[in-house]
Amino acid sequence: MSDFRKKCISCERVIGTFAAIPNPVAIEVAAAAGLDFLCIDAEHSQIDRELVENLVRAADVHRVPAMVRVPGHAPEWIQTVLDAGAAGVLVPRVSTAAQARAAVAATRYPPIGERGVGPGRASGYGYRIPDYLASANESLVLSIQIETAEGLANVDEIVAVEGVDVIFIGPGDLSVSINAMGPPGAEKLNAAIITIADAARKAGKAVGIFRPSADDVGRWAGVGITFFMLASDTMFLGASLAAGVAAAHNA
Repeated sequence: MSDFRKKCISCERVIGTFAAIPNPVAIEVAAAAGLDFLCIDAEHSQIDRELVENLVRAADVHRVPAMVRVPGHAPEWIQTVLDAGAAGVLVPRVSTAAQARAAVAATRYPPIGERGVGPGRASGYGYRIPDYLASANESLVLSIQIETAEGLANVDEIVAVEGVDVIFIGPGDLSVSINAMGPPGAEKLNAAIITIADAARKAGKAVGIFRPSADDVGRWAGVGITFFMLASDTMFLGASLAAGVAAAHNA
């Protein structure tokens, strides 16, 4: 079992960020910043399958695990990023137990799942297939996002699916789906987040969440959330530049 997966499933606090800049330089800079992991965002950025491998390779230089948020549920996408050497996948918009089981099947080799065997980077381009097959099922991290009203309604069934390591809460999409946007919906959204977190912890699953900053990490850690995705490389870049420009104008 990889150290990263051990930390995740033992509910040790881990801090990562979304990597949305489609360039290995950004990955290397972020990886050197002390993060526990990176999550390459292939859902909401211009990062394609070919680039994913180069970004994972860049993270490996600093020995920082790189997950990939795939753009959907297609098993071909999931297999591609794992074959590229990703430490795991984050599957968006999982709203039913059937979708969660399909994600497990796509990430694990038989007899647990249905992932196909191929000579990709993860297996040394075919030279280390037996070694990779022996460890992959226990080393990869599968995180699924609950971020819809349907997912909230089905949360007890979803979190019970064996093979899912982290239940990740996407507050942005969830707030839209349950009509809890902006300050007026804060109480409703917070209640939904706590409902998901409680269900996941009762099922023995680690819980993750996206936060735009570290300001309220302590608060959410208090309800059992341990897997934190802070903003993104683009958001940190913009915020840091804005702060620097403002300081220079006011100097």
